[in-house]
Amino acid sequence: MTFSTKKVAVVTGGAEGLGAEICRFLARDGADIAVWDRNIGLAQQVAAELRDAGVNAIACEVDISSKAQVDAAAAKVREALGPVAILVNNAGISPEKSFVDITEDEWERVFDINAKGTFLCTQAVIGDMIDAKWGRVINISSSSAQSGAPRMVHYAATKGAVIAYTKALAREVAPMGITVNNIPPSTVYTAGLQSMEERLGSIDEYVKNTIPVQRVGQPADIANAVSFLASEASSYVTGVTLSVNGGRYMQ
Repeated sequence: MTFSTKKVAVVTGGAEGLGAEICRFLARDGADIAVWDRNIGLAQQVAAELRDAGVNAIACEVDISSKAQVDAAAAKVREALGPVAILVNNAGISPEKSFVDITEDEWERVFDINAKGTFLCTQAVIGDMIDAKWGRVINISSSSAQSGAPRMVHYAATKGAVIAYTKALAREVAPMGITVNNIPPSTVYTAGLQSMEERLGSIDEYVKNTIPVQRVGQPADIANAVSFLASEASSYVTGVTLSVNGGRYMQ
């Protein structure tokens, strides 16, 4: 899909894995890309890759739980690329721990990044979308919030908040030409899953028992859905939870 006019996209957590693939797909569609990540080295590599392909792209070092850093990055994007039209809230952490052992600090840290970070990033750029009367906010949630997940109560709670946040914000900004949707992936083959395989062994049995399509998701599966929700073709789609999960959770 391509855009009829220039669009600037911010992708949080865009330095590797799923986020990097989302950057590539939106760049393919014609967007200028701002790669936001705490790991500035990897973010710069993704931005350089995109520039080598002829795309306008920059990297910003951002801890999305910090309002000051988020606001500074948004200002940098406007100066370098222009107003933001597309935001993909992909950055997040997904710790595992038994519920009884989760500390208050650990609970707050997951919420600071996954929930508050989504709020801060959206608030920092949505004024551009309101001014343009066009915008796309795409939140990456999780199927763990839909089905539940042992040892991930704090993580699932934050992603459930993101799903509810999506619906509420979608209702508020729809008259302004802005859509807000979310994608809850299930098992996607990224560095996190690779490390799980190294620790636990093959995940073939898990896939066989839990994912009807009988395969692990690929970053491109999620990036394809982001591409659609960011496009002009999705203007009648808002407040939606688009479950790209191989059938793990069926609504």
